[in-house]
Amino acid sequence: MAAEEAVEAGLSAERLQEAEEEAAENGASSAGDGEVGCTKVENNNLSVKAGSEVETKEERTEHESIRESDSNILDVSSDYPREKHLSIQRQLADLEKLADLNEAEKKPCPLCPEEKFKACYGHKLHRHLQNLHWKISVEFEGYRMCICHLPCRVAKPNFVADQAFSKMGAHYHCIICSATITRRTDMIGHINRHVNKGETESRFITAPAPKSSCEVLKEADADVQVLPNYFTPQKTDSYFNPKMKLNRQLIFCALAVLAEERKPIECLDAFGATGIMGLQWAKHLRSSVRVTINDCNENSVTMIQENCHLNKMKVKVSAKEEDNYEALGDGEENTDTIEVTKMDANVIMHLRSFDFIHLDPFGTSVNYLDSAFRNVRNLGIVSLTSTDISSLYAKAQHVTLRHYGCNIVRTEYYKELAARTVIAAVARSAARCNKGIEVLLAVALEHFVLVVVRVLRGPSPADDSAKKIRYLIHCQWCEERIFQKEGNMVEENPYQQLPCDCHGSMPGRTAVVLGPLWSGALFNTGFLRRMLFEAVQYGLDDVQPLLKTVVCEAECTTSKNFSTHSPSDENKQEECGVYIKTPDMLAESDVVPGKRKNNEVMRNATKRQKTDNSAEHPAFYYNIHRHSLKGMNMPKLNKFLNYLSEAGYRVSRTHFDPMGVRTNAPLAQFKTVLMKHSTPTYAGGQTEGPLQLTEDVQVGDQLQAAADSKAKDDELLEEKKSGDTAAIFAEDCPTHCAAN
Repeated sequence: MAAEEAVEAGLSAERLQEAEEEAAENGASSAGDGEVGCTKVENNNLSVKAGSEVETKEERTEHESIRESDSNILDVSSDYPREKHLSIQRQLADLEKLADLNEAEKKPCPLCPEEKFKACYGHKLHRHLQNLHWKISVEFEGYRMCICHLPCRVAKPNFVADQAFSKMGAHYHCIICSATITRRTDMIGHINRHVNKGETESRFITAPAPKSSCEVLKEADADVQVLPNYFTPQKTDSYFNPKMKLNRQLIFCALAVLAEERKPIECLDAFGATGIMGLQWAKHLRSSVRVTINDCNENSVTMIQENCHLNKMKVKVSAKEEDNYEALGDGEENTDTIEVTKMDANVIMHLRSFDFIHLDPFGTSVNYLDSAFRNVRNLGIVSLTSTDISSLYAKAQHVTLRHYGCNIVRTEYYKELAARTVIAAVARSAARCNKGIEVLLAVALEHFVLVVVRVLRGPSPADDSAKKIRYLIHCQWCEERIFQKEGNMVEENPYQQLPCDCHGSMPGRTAVVLGPLWSGALFNTGFLRRMLFEAVQYGLDDVQPLLKTVVCEAECTTSKNFSTHSPSDENKQEECGVYIKTPDMLAESDVVPGKRKNNEVMRNATKRQKTDNSAEHPAFYYNIHRHSLKGMNMPKLNKFLNYLSEAGYRVSRTHFDPMGVRTNAPLAQFKTVLMKHSTPTYAGGQTEGPLQLTEDVQVGDQLQAAADSKAKDDELLEEKKSGDTAAIFAEDCPTHCAAN
């Protein structure tokens, strides 16, 4: 208050002095009491005016200070750029540079006062910066607005016992208007309001993002340029997952096999992202393929075009103007051309026809199956990668029912169940377009489920594929499983279809119905062998062990009996009753005269395929650990495979489960062989082990005897029926006819 009075007194004295000088210049000087009174009145009026001006000036300053404190904006009206706050950085390394973590000394946090966080060594300070400041930051155009605890945001003063203190709290600094906001959600809404108004330019002196921030990765001789957050699809447009390298190599081998059958083929990568898959196709297969990379995101399309230039590939800008190509960066000539389109995946598959289509969306791919099968060419290939693992692996069963129309539970063979669920959805979509499918490859690993199918046009293949979609009966006690029989008749007791006797010995309902699922084969041996040959030819070492395992699984043989054929034998493959024409078969096809003979060969091939259903691999597998005995040592897996093979059953390992065994042996016989070759874990259990072993063996023998007696009863019934018919025939015919 004293300061305000002093200011008022100083201003009034100045005004009085100015008034006296003006009066002296005008020469209005008079003597007497009246004149003195006039001058007093004038002086009082001037003082009142000066006081009112001072009051209005103070009110303005108060309003400005209140407005500034309410909005927490620091110098918003300033048009000149200023330096950005310490809490606004591009990378965590930039934030660590402010603290000098390289030095072996205790350093304070650059965004916290000493009262809140004391100085500490580098490893502890790194965790503090990462978990407290960087983890809950707000991102905008490559910058991170980290939370700040410095006393740069002063709240309204609170008076307690006549002592004023300022309250400091955590806050964010806006990169656009330099406002300070306490909550993270409010900061995100604040940034969104700036974006909606079109205010995206920062008032800070921010250097443009350096071009070197984009990382260049190399895979299979193809270079791709990716953004810093390429491994998180929510934070970047150019998503690139290094863990899917095996998936990309499998798809490349399938395309290489198709390229050997017919040239050139038109192939589509419907979800390009960085374009790594299409670049590998064009770089290795060259003139055999015409690659089209599609993506609906404009930033991804730009990134794909830059990656094409990085790999010295021509880019076809527009599909309408065939001669409109972009030149190479170095001016070198190259015949390889990649077409890049910005379109929805459903739209481009509706508009154009392709020989090879690959679908790899983020999540499920059921939304794109109808479009994929609408225009795909006959004997073409459709491959799809599903990454919705939570729904396919029975962790979110309601999502599985919503997306795939399938009811599943968590079982020991859940990965194969996921593959059959996807194939059933594929078969239904293909049947709606009057097309059938043949499954060439089905792989289910930790991060994805890959399905590769060949398309067969016509209502007959569509009907055959639709008939292979059945329900599965799964016993929840012993985990025995079997597909329901064909037909529409309702059975009185569906439990009789299961080989086990859990329904009679256990209380309640012991089995559940799963599906509908694909009940056919999951692999084509000839196609897989040619894929393995292409993998060896192109030097894809990572995928070769997996392909060898899958080939053994398709043939249901152990790896000891596995042998690779020469390329000449691999090219002579029969798939879906159709002989695939390859370069080695061209000479043989020229020898066969006429079209009728070729049709006869194809007809005989289809007959052989229908009669040779026993050669298919058995459905599902058993985990050796799930059926082991407590207190008993199991044999080694390879030895156990030999024991089952010696017992007369087909057996192989499976890629779905490292401890899984695919065999056509019933579960009772599987347990019998496993217990027969198991040993006790300790000496004291040797007396109990054989007893338990003999009991279980007796149970297995009883089940086998029950099955044999059931078969004998069926034979007796048939003999009785045949005897009755013979008696009737003897009554109707003469005596000598009956004797004959």
